[in-house]
Amino acid sequence: MILARMEACRVLLVEDDDSLRHTVARALRRHHFRVTTARDGRSALAQLEDEGADLIVLDIGLPDADGRDVCQALRAKGDTTPVLFMTARGQVADVLSGFSVGGDDYVSKPFELAELLARVTALLRRVEWSPPVDPLAQTHLDPKAHTLVSATASVPLSPTEFRILAALMGAPGSAVRRHLLFAAAWPDGAKVSDNALDQYIARLRRKLAAADPDRQIKTIHGVGYRYS
Repeated sequence: MILARMEACRVLLVEDDDSLRHTVARALRRHHFRVTTARDGRSALAQLEDEGADLIVLDIGLPDADGRDVCQALRAKGDTTPVLFMTARGQVADVLSGFSVGGDDYVSKPFELAELLARVTALLRRVEWSPPVDPLAQTHLDPKAHTLVSATASVPLSPTEFRILAALMGAPGSAVRRHLLFAAAWPDGAKVSDNALDQYIARLRRKLAAADPDRQIKTIHGVGYRYS
């Protein structure tokens, strides 16, 4: 039963390096995974909307977007598909930033194919191959354009605004603690003042009101903020 379910698993591999993409895809297919590929963030998001996936192997350094922003956009839509980051950045701050935006695991380049395969299998076992959740959201984030998109407007966001809003939209109706928002906003550990987050929230409230007046960012005193 487990083997049959594994063979049915759909893996989306997102990597712009043609040689590495072909090598990893071939290895996954040899282990009976159904593999589709994309070389940039926009193509990946389009494929996920059309076909879905059971797991995403996602390079951080894509030509059109940071892979972490792609992951944030998925989480903001309520998509819980497991994400395994591939990164050439093995620093602790980079690894933590991948987890803070909703990533589930990572491998550092260069890696052994056996390690990647083991991590893919472990992630799928952890979620028991459950189908991806991909609800359509009227208001969503575009990671390539760094915009907040609604039925009536497209509002530009700075990279930091994008990361903060993605963290909030990824947990709708729930309070997100300040330290988690700081980690999402400044993934490289930049030193900022304590009120920097509040200033960004004030800007985001204005932009959110312009895009979708029905959505709000509420202050949860002593905790953080909530998107609802």
